[in-house]
Amino acid sequence: MHALIMSFGTRGDIQPYAALAGALARAGHNVTLAIPDGFADLVPHASPGTIKHHPAGSAMLRLLQDVLPQLSGPRDALRTLGVMTSAMRELNAECWTAAKAAHPDVVVYHPKCLAGPHIAEALGVPGVFSLPLPIYTPTRAHPMPFFGGASFGALGNRATYSFRRAAGAMYGGMINDFRRDVGLERASRLADPLKNPDGSPVHILYPYSRHVLPVPSDYPPSAHVTGYWFLDHDGGWEPPSQLADFLAAGEPPVYVGFGSMGFGKGADQRRDAVLAALRVHGLRGIVATGWGGIAPGKAGTDDVLVLEGAPHGWLFPRVAAVVHHGGAGSTAAGIRAGRPTLVVPFLGDQPFWGARVHALGVGPAPLPARQLGTGLAERLGDLVNTASYASRADEVGATVRAEDGLAAGVRVLEQITGVGVDK
Repeated sequence: MHALIMSFGTRGDIQPYAALAGALARAGHNVTLAIPDGFADLVPHASPGTIKHHPAGSAMLRLLQDVLPQLSGPRDALRTLGVMTSAMRELNAECWTAAKAAHPDVVVYHPKCLAGPHIAEALGVPGVFSLPLPIYTPTRAHPMPFFGGASFGALGNRATYSFRRAAGAMYGGMINDFRRDVGLERASRLADPLKNPDGSPVHILYPYSRHVLPVPSDYPPSAHVTGYWFLDHDGGWEPPSQLADFLAAGEPPVYVGFGSMGFGKGADQRRDAVLAALRVHGLRGIVATGWGGIAPGKAGTDDVLVLEGAPHGWLFPRVAAVVHHGGAGSTAAGIRAGRPTLVVPFLGDQPFWGARVHALGVGPAPLPARQLGTGLAERLGDLVNTASYASRADEVGATVRAEDGLAAGVRVLEQITGVGVDK
């Protein structure tokens, strides 16, 4: 089997798909991984199969890293819209170039790669949707995660999933331009992304753990909850001496980081709130500035280390507790490490994962980002002083570590393509 895997976004959006590429190669399959150049260090070296990296989305990534954090209002956003649209079209074209070179048997795509299903259709091969949060498959069990963690009842929960058609409605013109360029007919802006043109269901891979979010009883056979896909090699990452020395100098610290949340706005205030909360409880801390979530600068104390970031898979097992924004990847890493967790959600699916963390008993109720300045000290005290959070986190972490989500993902793709089923 030759799989084309395409993803776009922050590091957390790329790592699971790089991990899947490695698992496929170790199973003897060949992979083309279409991701931005900025994440080339994540491409695994695995055999007996092969993995080829095809750069895709590099211009869009630069836009996210360099331009968006500087936006100061609607006028700036409007000026950036044209640049964003151009970068999205470039991403589509680069994914198509990768597909033509790969001649894949299956296309696995993150929904941020808008061209994914249309590339699969143009090539006449199965297209497999994949993302680590259940925002597409309707269920009575819980609402679409962008609606938070509260239930709207069975019918209300299912109704929230009509949102899954939003990408087609927003980007229908761009999608149809791409379809024309690759020789396909126009598609409806309201087309269901989980239906193929012939009406058959699109298979979807959900790389999260059923021990964190149970699989709903009304999920169809085309929805596959595999378990998490963790990338363990982290490009051969070694900690800088400053970090290694800090960890060795005392008790395990508390990790605090919010990634790119806020795009730099309010980063100084978030930094002040974090340092103050750590100081109130006399805690050692590692503060990760990320892409502007927290302002950089010296901590003013030997008990706190401020750095840009470090791979969560390496760092989280070495800390006492974690505080983050509740992205799917950060949540998975904290749970896997068996560390009590406080989620400070900003947007999107983050309140949903924050609610799951609390429901599992591995941390306190999520603290909304707008309450960071007034509420972090109290919630942080709850996190580190409640013994049940630590014991329950250890228990859930062991269960998640026992899963092999990557092997499950490989099996599903082998079954879809009919390649490797008898291995």
